[in-house]
Amino acid sequence: MGKLEKLKSILKNLGRVVVAYSGGRDSTFLLKMAVDTLGGNNVLAVTARSETYPYSEYKEAKAIAASLHARHVTIQTDELNIKNFKLNPVDRCYYCKKELFGEISDIRDAHKMNYVVDGTNMDDLKDIRYGSKAAKELGVRRPLLEAKITKKDISIFSKALKLPTWDKPPFACLASRFPFNSRITKRGLERIDKAEDFMRGLGFRQVRVRLHDSIARIEVPEKDLSLGMEFKGLIISRLKKLGFIYVVLDLEGYRTGSMHEAA
Repeated sequence: MGKLEKLKSILKNLGRVVVAYSGGRDSTFLLKMAVDTLGGNNVLAVTARSETYPYSEYKEAKAIAASLHARHVTIQTDELNIKNFKLNPVDRCYYCKKELFGEISDIRDAHKMNYVVDGTNMDDLKDIRYGSKAAKELGVRRPLLEAKITKKDISIFSKALKLPTWDKPPFACLASRFPFNSRITKRGLERIDKAEDFMRGLGFRQVRVRLHDSIARIEVPEKDLSLGMEFKGLIISRLKKLGFIYVVLDLEGYRTGSMHEAA
């Protein structure tokens, strides 16, 4: 049995599902497969709106869900009111996901669905994922992982399905831009969001602006480092207006979990 057939079989066995939906490559593919396999009435997509999730990402997620003819609801979350999230310990994601999956589980029960599912896949096992503990505790199922589907598989399948997210760069919540054990603030989140939105406007599809007190450490893929220097003046001017004193381009380039290097 191929991976796609295995995924369909898993989804059929799950029955009615609530998809934790961010609008990213993984959850969009999962939502598409769930709707196609189970029918729209048996699938509900849930997206969380919060200060850690840019509005531009939310708008895109909403539009894609509509294009897939998926039922879609939005919940408002406030991670900054979660003490163990705001203080930003290394396992910050656990507290966020515990709250999020708890709320989505309530929606599952209210709509008489069977399971909450998310887009975790084989490649996610390579990274440090504290949120996985919360998912396991709350019984969240992971159909892509169960079908042994990788991110490369998701891109290939998504392209064949003509999903606009087939080559979408990965996105992590804005809280991941803060050094561990430094307090996450609304002001800091706003600065990061505006800085990254500006960088995307210059043509950087994948970018992280990491916050180190008064320093903005910019990560872009190594192939885009020269582009960073080309736009040096514009970047410095804009980020200083946002309140950063120093603006630096990380010569190691974009990489996931770089804050763990100093944890």
